[in-house]
Amino acid sequence: MSETTEGAKPHALLRLRIALPFALVALIWGSTWYVITGQIDAVPASWSVAYRFALATPAMFAVALLMRRSLRVSRAGHMLAVLIGLTQFCGNFNFVYRAELHLTSGVVAVMFGMLMVPNALLGRWLLGQRVTGRFLLGSAIAIAGIALLLLHEGRISPLGGNVLLGVLLAVGGILSASIANVVQANETGRALPMASLLAWSMLYGTAFDVLIAWTTAGPPVFPTAPAFWAGTAWLALAGSVVTFPLYYTIVRQIGAGRAAYNGVLVIVIAMLISTVVEGYQWSLLAGAGAVLGMAGMILALRARQV
Repeated sequence: MSETTEGAKPHALLRLRIALPFALVALIWGSTWYVITGQIDAVPASWSVAYRFALATPAMFAVALLMRRSLRVSRAGHMLAVLIGLTQFCGNFNFVYRAELHLTSGVVAVMFGMLMVPNALLGRWLLGQRVTGRFLLGSAIAIAGIALLLLHEGRISPLGGNVLLGVLLAVGGILSASIANVVQANETGRALPMASLLAWSMLYGTAFDVLIAWTTAGPPVFPTAPAFWAGTAWLALAGSVVTFPLYYTIVRQIGAGRAAYNGVLVIVIAMLISTVVEGYQWSLLAGAGAVLGMAGMILALRARQV
């Protein structure tokens, strides 16, 4: 292996083909936490999720066709798509939307910064992706930063509802997302065009979403507020169709554990948006948490990719 290749691996994020989509995904997902709060006011959470992916699914199929990707998928590919649909596009989002009924969006966003941990562990277990000492050190620093951000968020935003239930729902969302993050990068997933795999996964996920919504919340509720449908369109098109192909490609390029550090950047962006839109109150605690989180992310991302 050449010296150039050896030197590129620890600094993969510095390459534009990874850095640009990494930043774009963080910018878009950083906005979605605020948008979701407007999606669960007048509509049951399950139907809000179902509407999001009912809109995203045909758009994802259209993207696959425009990219001239074959939609023919083997039986193993369909089974993988069902699993991703169930975990990512059904379980993850149903857990997240419900968690925000009990916790502030900032608390849920901060908790999702810990996605790096199950991603790294599952990547090691299922894909044989080794975890380096530098990655573990970076993760520990980032988790300390997340803890400070969570403490600050709890102080300025009194938690309402069933806090324990909200935390458990958020953890369920984290684990669901982590499973999908890792399994899509297995041998079967890598053999499929990303757009095609995501299109089928969203289709199956939407079917699960509608089934859960109808079972738990009854017939669909259609709000008339334009803001709701504008938010749904943003979450479906920008927050799903644009970002998931980019993010899953990053997972395949730098590993599930390091890709999950996108969540740390998302937290900071979400807080910056909240500062402008919601008057988020920064403090020394929050500043220290953001700095630690970013420092841990940089340290772990510079760890040698095995």
